[in-house]
Amino acid sequence: MKRNVLIFGSILGTILAVNGLFMCTRCYNHPEFESHDTLGYTALIVVLSLIFFGTRNYRNKQLGGSITFVQALKTGALIALLGSTIYVALWLPYYYLVIPDFMDKYVIHVMKNAERSGATAAELADTASYMKKFQENYKSPLFVVLASYAEVLPIGLVVALISALVLKKKPREPIPVQG
Repeated sequence: MKRNVLIFGSILGTILAVNGLFMCTRCYNHPEFESHDTLGYTALIVVLSLIFFGTRNYRNKQLGGSITFVQALKTGALIALLGSTIYVALWLPYYYLVIPDFMDKYVIHVMKNAERSGATAAELADTASYMKKFQENYKSPLFVVLASYAEVLPIGLVVALISALVLKKKPREPIPVQG
């Protein structure tokens, strides 16, 4: 299982990190760009489908085609955790060393999106207040780590759970020989 988790988790983490860094750089360099949250979450789920394929690969190649729900969930959760950890590990130095003022530009991006969506003055004030608190919290490295994990790990765990439900398969019972 370790090899399978390492392979699929590493691929997952690399793709998550490259996509995340690309999107953050895009937002950083062009805070006025309109984000596509639906497209972003759809892409995230597609990328996280590697959890399903990693679990299925483990079941078929290492366990002879059968896997319990718990084994499948554990495998998927470990793939999700490794992928998320790689994502976080690459985001931290990028954030602190390359774009340390990212939150300043991200706040501008969020506020422009709120304006574009037709938010009322009260809603804009609430968004500004929330973003100010978020920006203040983001000064803590622990918060940055937790927020980064929160972006991908929960969805990965849901995919692991669904994968375990779909992939669980009892071993075939041998056909008794009559005689």
